[in-house]
Amino acid sequence: MTVRIGARDVGPAHPAFIIAEISANHNGDLDRALDCIHAAAEAGADAVKFQTYTPDTITIDAAGPDFVIPPGGPWGGKTLYQLYGEAHTPWDWHGKLFEAARSRGLVAFSTPFDASAVRLLESLHAPAYKIASFELVDDGLLAAVAETGKPVLLSTGMASLEEIDHAVRTLRGAGAGGIIVLRCTSSYPAPDSSMNLATIPALASVLECPVGLSDHSLGVTAAVVAVTLGACVVEKHLTLSRADGGVDAHFSLEPDEFRQMVAEVRRAEAMRGRVSFGPGVAEKGNKVFRRSLYVVKDVAEGEPFTPDNVRSIRPGFGLAPRFLEVVIGKRATKALPRGTALQWEHIGGPENG
Repeated sequence: MTVRIGARDVGPAHPAFIIAEISANHNGDLDRALDCIHAAAEAGADAVKFQTYTPDTITIDAAGPDFVIPPGGPWGGKTLYQLYGEAHTPWDWHGKLFEAARSRGLVAFSTPFDASAVRLLESLHAPAYKIASFELVDDGLLAAVAETGKPVLLSTGMASLEEIDHAVRTLRGAGAGGIIVLRCTSSYPAPDSSMNLATIPALASVLECPVGLSDHSLGVTAAVVAVTLGACVVEKHLTLSRADGGVDAHFSLEPDEFRQMVAEVRRAEAMRGRVSFGPGVAEKGNKVFRRSLYVVKDVAEGEPFTPDNVRSIRPGFGLAPRFLEVVIGKRATKALPRGTALQWEHIGGPENG
């Protein structure tokens, strides 16, 4: 289950692929967008992701009740057209953004919201595509993206398992060059209790594809937990400063926080390791603190072992203590001075043998 994105192999057998989502955090300023890219590189991201739409390709300019965002959230009261007018990344920026990202060794790709966005991104040789959670139900968009033959990261916020399965089948049927499903909670920010990260291994098992996390929660904890549960992708919004405001700033990480997240994810990966029993490399020196069977009084060749001359003590270089009853009553094959770690070659026949 490995998907290749640019020069990176992404999957359970590889380090998590960490994506800095720039989204609307450029605040309408190209220089700020470029600074976000540089900050992502400095923070240890593997990729930067943008969103490719205009207000007119994603909605219409209407103020009816259906088009007004309900009050209570950060975008409440705005029309969809107003929100996306503020948030969109101008199409003529894309070439500069992709070039800047690549110059810093980052994979650059985007989330298209219609077929014209796919065409633009294809002209920039985007190595992969992201499907936003709310677009998962748009079969036409799924097909347009999959027909490029590029890998697709499919975000799943709000979707039922049936809808996710249908989207995956649609992408596969249309020729997608690999699919990574992203666990996502479509709330901004997402409350801790809504994350349900236990879904990650379930998705991997049911869909038989790599699974990651598109994270809208606050802080870095979700990314660490997700990786320990098998996530092979972590996507997180990055802003230069939440104090500067912006559509997505309130649930984004600042550069130092993003750097901390990357470091903690890499630690989590190292700790997760592999299935292992017995002493590891870091534990081998501590065998001195384990118990084992030792000669505690000088034993002559042929002399029987007794509870008086063999005991279970530290360190742990002799036979396991569970063999004490087997050893008692046997005879020494040679003279053994006090402090000898008892081994099987020291054990002869029984005392009356």
